Amino acid sequence: MIAVAQDPYTRKLLLDWFVELDTPEGFRAELVEGEFVLTPVPDGHHEHCISRIVRQLHRRSEFDLQFSGNKGLKLGQAHGLPQDHVIPDGTIVARAPRFFRGAPPWMPCEGVTMVLEVTFTRPDIDSEVKRRCYARGGIPLYLLVDRDASSTTLFSEPEKDDYRRLCTAAFGRPLTLPDPFAFGLDTTDFL
Repeated sequence: MIAVAQDPYTRKLLLDWFVELDTPEGFRAELVEGEFVLTPVPDGHHEHCISRIVRQLHRRSEFDLQFSGNKGLKLGQAHGLPQDHVIPDGTIVARAPRFFRGAPPWMPCEGVTMVLEVTFTRPDIDSEVKRRCYARGGIPLYLLVDRDASSTTLFSEPEKDDYRRLCTAAFGRPLTLPDPFAFGLDTTDFL
């Protein structure tokens, strides 16, 4: 990660440079709390967890949901820093057909129901930094699959820079997803 100065001119230059960035092949770039985060393409277990969650969401939800993997979201901003530009592993929208149709590469987060992250090379980014970003953006639900801790956590009730509630289940135990999903997410296959 590359630290950034907080003056308005530097913030503007940083954001402009980030938007025009030509990310190296095999990586994705994010601007998170004023720092550039460059992440390599994830491994198979990472993608396995995502596919199992998406399958359950589609099968067990009683409505049409939209899913996008690796969709760029513009969120809030920490005090004195440029606006966060984050790419969740999964962006889920309930009851909004064609939500992503026509959306720009970096879209506002209004209307997003839940974001999903599966830890990879820097678990602290997902469990701490991105959690603050998603809360600042007002995203109602944040689902985190923490492979190091062998647990899945659902953060809810965003307020300012964090979520007021969290519920954690060890891999192998169900995690209750609230409305609009309202079912127990099976985490057995994450082991």
